[in-house]
Amino acid sequence: MPRDAATGAPTVREAVFDAMRQLGLTTVFGNPGSTELPFLDRWPEDIRYVLALAEGCAVAMADGYARATGRAAMCNLHSAVGIGHAMGNLFTAYRNQAPLVITVGQQARSLLPTNPFLGSIEAAHFPRPYVKWSLEPARAADVPAAIAHAHRIAMTRPWGPTLVSIPMDDWAAEARPVIPRVVSQDTAPDPALIAVCAEALARAERPVIVVGPEVDQEGAGPALQRLAETLRAAVLVAPFACRMGFPEDHPLFQGFLAAAPGAVAQGLAGYDCVLVAGAPVFTFHVAGECGLFGSGTPIFQLTSDPEAAAAAPAGTAILGAMRFALPALAALLPEARRPAPAPRAPAPLPPPATPLPAERVFAAIRRAMPAEAIVVEEAPSHRPALQRHLPITRWGGFYTMASGGLGYSLPAAVGVALAEPGRRVLAVIGDGSMMYSIQAIWSAVQLGLPLTILVVNNGGYGAMRSFSQVLGVQGAPGIEVEGLDFPALARGMGCLGRRVETEAELEAALAESFATPAPMLLDVIVDRAIPHLYQKAK
Repeated sequence: MPRDAATGAPTVREAVFDAMRQLGLTTVFGNPGSTELPFLDRWPEDIRYVLALAEGCAVAMADGYARATGRAAMCNLHSAVGIGHAMGNLFTAYRNQAPLVITVGQQARSLLPTNPFLGSIEAAHFPRPYVKWSLEPARAADVPAAIAHAHRIAMTRPWGPTLVSIPMDDWAAEARPVIPRVVSQDTAPDPALIAVCAEALARAERPVIVVGPEVDQEGAGPALQRLAETLRAAVLVAPFACRMGFPEDHPLFQGFLAAAPGAVAQGLAGYDCVLVAGAPVFTFHVAGECGLFGSGTPIFQLTSDPEAAAAAPAGTAILGAMRFALPALAALLPEARRPAPAPRAPAPLPPPATPLPAERVFAAIRRAMPAEAIVVEEAPSHRPALQRHLPITRWGGFYTMASGGLGYSLPAAVGVALAEPGRRVLAVIGDGSMMYSIQAIWSAVQLGLPLTILVVNNGGYGAMRSFSQVLGVQGAPGIEVEGLDFPALARGMGCLGRRVETEAELEAALAESFATPAPMLLDVIVDRAIPHLYQKAK
């Protein structure tokens, strides 16, 4: 790589690549522009560049890759316009606690005082508050150290995205190499508060555990499962959990809490001690009063997120990593003698029909899907049907978005498939969601990924239909979406595509897709039944 001609010292570009190797940032997701070309010049063979056809896709791919590997991923965007295009999925990455190091091209320093074309005014402030840290270094020589600092912050819990803005003429400047450092990611919980929590749980007659995504994120799922079995406690998944919460075929699993105050209060009624592990208390989508908070029921929250701890309206928050907190709590608890809750009853399937009921689609997927497959979901209006008929039973087997922003899960599925080579990934996408980031199909084809894209096509924004019922809204425009030929769009990017209208066609198409070592899209036409998204746990 080039060095400064006069001094022989490493350039910023050389020092950055060396730092990336040290930090394990050897896959870069990007959509390039002119201000990034000095960085991309003579690209090294040992660092993989994954091209996305839109900036939002690049961020979501990096998010999926980072969450699946448990390591920070690097993303390279183009100036202010690139960040602008990517902001929806950057917000999602922030809410997902995805550790990303984002570098953004900036116009040359000498041009910045003249308000140049592609110049980003206050580049470091543009993405805030949805990055943990951002900087445009005052000197070119500081760029490598800034990237290393961004990595440390991204990987300190709670994880999240960071950003460094880099003027395009910085890459050729002289720089000092980055000195490797080790920084602990995790903090331990307060032993005194863990003891108080253990005493309350041991005394309870009907305890319940509400599980959020931090448990799976930290690899603490087996510890959580042992704790639940020691307590013989019911287990529910927190509203809007963006990862698996608990094995859904386990007899202690009791379902999902809906994101409404009344539904949460109803779902937790009758329990006399609530332990929230790795989730906020609670994430709501509609207004209202949650009677749980004034009921006197003890609520304990284990989290590594100080903001989530501070936002809890009631109870005791204990800050610390799940991998420390859960074993520490279990060590203080005797084996419970109380009877375990009855396993939840299986959900009935509606009868066969055309168009297909969504429930039958997910039941068919359950029968056909390989045991080691990973589900990446963005079909909000069909999430209740998926939760009832496509149980997730393996840690690391499910991803979705915590933000509610659309356009995440298709490119995220590409990132997950890259992180899990050889494993089948199933992207379950609503037809409305599909059009936000359909460009990700091209990347999946170019990479030859074993990705099944299943479009649950109900001809519109089903979540908006449901939410209109919640709010009592009638006749809202812009909800119906007609005339989209998803198999044709997929074929235009080199991807196999099939339209599916009957259960027999679905079974055949799933078998073909799961046997195909390349991406394949299934456009599954389902009925337009409007589910209620905010009922109590089921």
